[in-house]
Amino acid sequence: MADWMETHRAVVHPWYCDHIGHMNVRFYGHFFDDAGFHIWNMIDGAHAAMKKHGVGVVVARTTNDFVHEANAGELLVVKSGFTRLGNKSLTYTQRMTNAENGTLIATQDAVEVFFDLEARKSTDMPDEIREILKEALVSTDD
Repeated sequence: MADWMETHRAVVHPWYCDHIGHMNVRFYGHFFDDAGFHIWNMIDGAHAAMKKHGVGVVVARTTNDFVHEANAGELLVVKSGFTRLGNKSLTYTQRMTNAENGTLIATQDAVEVFFDLEARKSTDMPDEIREILKEALVSTDD
């Protein structure tokens, strides 16, 4: 099993906070989305293989769990890992924690579908990419 990868760092600015005083849900989405782009950059050969096969990935579904509030001034870290490989899709999980004390703030599971860039429709995951990603799978028990 691979290690969880640090894919994003952020600070909770006061203007990210809502009327209750904690970070608004829209910014969790923003940070998780940015981290989702970086996860692909962390996998050697993934971008080249996608370009070679004329595919990309599109987000089909995200599921967020908000575990602990984040307040202005907190430093956040997102760590990500691929957790499931399907035929046309995959799932990666992201964990947002407080950078100073490790408190789990939120998690996200994102399902991405392989997308043929010319035909503009879903397609099977190329075997070459599957082999690359098998090495990147993490355990969700960590």
